[in-house]
Amino acid sequence: MARSMERDALDYHEGHRPGKLEIRSTKPCVTQRDLSLAYSPGVAVPCLKIAENPQDAFRYTARGNLVGVITNGTAVLGLGNIGPLASKPVMEGKAVLFKKFADIDVFDIEVDEEDIDLFCETVKRLEPTFGGINLEDIKAPQCFEIEARLKREMDIPVFHDDQHGTAIISTAALLNAVEINGKKMEDLVLVVAGAGAAGIACAEMMIAAGVQRSNVFMTDSKGVITTAREGLNEWKQRFAQETDKRTLADALVGADVFLGLSKARTVSQDMLRSMNAQPVVLAMANPDPEISFEDATAARDDVIMGSGRSDYPNQVNNVLGFPFIFRGALDVRARVINEEMKMAAARALAALAKEDVPQSVRRAYGGQDIEFGPEYIIPKPFDPRVLTWVAPAVAKAACETGVAKEPITDWDGYADQLAGRISRGREAMRTVIQKARRKSVRVVFPEAEEEKVLRACEILLADNIAVPVLVGNAEAIGARIAELDLDLTGADIVDCASSEKLEEYAFELWRIRRRRGVTPRKAERDVQNPLIHGCMMVRTGAAEGLVCGLNRSYPETIRPALRLIGLRDGVKRVCGMYMLALERRALFFADATVNIQPDAETLADIAVTVGRAVREYFATEPRIAMLSFSNFGSVDHPQSRRMAEAVRLAQAADPSLVIDGEMQADTALVPEIAKKAFPMSAIKGDANVFIFPDLQAGNIAYKLVQHLGDADVIGPVLFGLKQPANVLNHHSSVEEIVNITAITVLQARRRAAARKSS
Repeated sequence: MARSMERDALDYHEGHRPGKLEIRSTKPCVTQRDLSLAYSPGVAVPCLKIAENPQDAFRYTARGNLVGVITNGTAVLGLGNIGPLASKPVMEGKAVLFKKFADIDVFDIEVDEEDIDLFCETVKRLEPTFGGINLEDIKAPQCFEIEARLKREMDIPVFHDDQHGTAIISTAALLNAVEINGKKMEDLVLVVAGAGAAGIACAEMMIAAGVQRSNVFMTDSKGVITTAREGLNEWKQRFAQETDKRTLADALVGADVFLGLSKARTVSQDMLRSMNAQPVVLAMANPDPEISFEDATAARDDVIMGSGRSDYPNQVNNVLGFPFIFRGALDVRARVINEEMKMAAARALAALAKEDVPQSVRRAYGGQDIEFGPEYIIPKPFDPRVLTWVAPAVAKAACETGVAKEPITDWDGYADQLAGRISRGREAMRTVIQKARRKSVRVVFPEAEEEKVLRACEILLADNIAVPVLVGNAEAIGARIAELDLDLTGADIVDCASSEKLEEYAFELWRIRRRRGVTPRKAERDVQNPLIHGCMMVRTGAAEGLVCGLNRSYPETIRPALRLIGLRDGVKRVCGMYMLALERRALFFADATVNIQPDAETLADIAVTVGRAVREYFATEPRIAMLSFSNFGSVDHPQSRRMAEAVRLAQAADPSLVIDGEMQADTALVPEIAKKAFPMSAIKGDANVFIFPDLQAGNIAYKLVQHLGDADVIGPVLFGLKQPANVLNHHSSVEEIVNITAITVLQARRRAAARKSS
């Protein structure tokens, strides 16, 4: 691991407050009455109810949405037996995934005990706390006995994700792969490399899906597991074959499926060539698979390939499974997670991959053409539909097999409930980052000696989001990079005092500004300013975008961009937008940065521009509210009439947009108000784009929401320039610089596509 990654990982876990988790109250505790209800004496009432009926714990406490992620740290990721304390960051990370993907709360429990009996006794005694138990990072073969015992002895779901998570996802992939290549499950010859918890669980689940046990050849560090081997534990014995095959290479000859859960680079191209036609290869060693995607596809043009990697097709990622399996199990209060529930999850994932992929998901993955086939046999990890497909399938299986204590009857209502759990704000920014990764764009950073800028650039390079162009004093920039011990391989450093483009840029600057007080000599001096030089690079096509403003005022940054990059053809004015990512939704505010007192025509332009951007960049359907102090003519005033006129103009300019007003902010946000008082409105209290009557109102509003609503703010994002230039705030974090750069990349790609189509 690179030293910069090590440092960033430590900073990430230590910064702001140590760790990745915190506890938040879901009820108000502001007044004395709140306190008396939350604690003494009011808390006695639910306590007595639960004493009378233990099931009432699910009504009056958080138990029904609380999972214990429990480990003894004996098999942590690729780190081995590092112990329970050192495993805590991993368990916290698992908790984050539960919350982000399925809105499940987690307590991580690290138990200092390797004795199976004592460990099981410890976990059993925690049953009153949790609605379910996720066992994690426990070594084989102890993990098999621990899970089996706890499932028998506890009345809540117990699930060892290292075994079953990978098994569920890989089985879904195999079901679809054989549908594509026309083979039958019962005819497949399956080779499994790795006889640990995941390898054995995957093989067992694939057997349950139709593979014949006699056709499964499993290998461990000693080679093929055969009946001739001595000292096999009971789990390996299930896969011992009477065969003369001894090595992985032997086993792969004539095989149909390779399942890799072992080590990197253990499968050669020749070994792959020895497999049957249209082989299925799921090479899941991390971080590098048993055979790379490039080597596999070069060796066989008929291979259906999957791996644990996010940068290649068919990522087998456990996050497609465990959050949604527990979501379904908790929602029906299942006693266990049984085999039928696991198979239901696998079949739901397989079925989802065959559905038409909505435009929102395509946009989230860079607009690529995603359709069922060899390079798309399982859903994408960030496909929000996984929640509403897998959780109901698991819940239904629990109901049908009689393990659900509270069966669901209204499945449509349950689907709506699940959709409401998705954190729309964070999803929106993940969409942008995912789309930006598809192809690198050159982005200029004129503040190239700033530590936060350089750290952001390292992330941009590592994540393949952009090619940073660092403009300034080359020697000073290089020294700063060395001082901070950063890896910026791939970045371009441009010395604006000695660039070979100085003469060209000076002449162009003089040409466009010669009647604005710029002389040839002044132009020669000005292009040695990093910001001016960067703007000229963007203007002349040497770069596609610019990000600046960390140590400059907003006007100092935006004015050169307006003057030198210029407005896009047909655009009369620039406008700015902020995205505010809240826990449950993303809100978009405009214009809070540029237009001080816009007229109706300008407001309409802002609404249309921002609405289209929200749809394209953030994969979100815009619902636009034109805000005022008046509701639909309730106050006859020039200011309210201006907003109403802007609605009319925007609707005429783009009829596809859902837009209405003028309206007050609560009418735009509260469904009850909109439904009762204004049933005719196109906005039903569900607005996500807010157009403010002037810059003052917009600026005040976004800062109030940011700080009172604990929102993450992305922006301002500027629209209307020929090429994108976005302005940072003085206090922008490294993450915020990465975010605004990702948006800049998407803007640049959109401009390039528009030019190509015209």
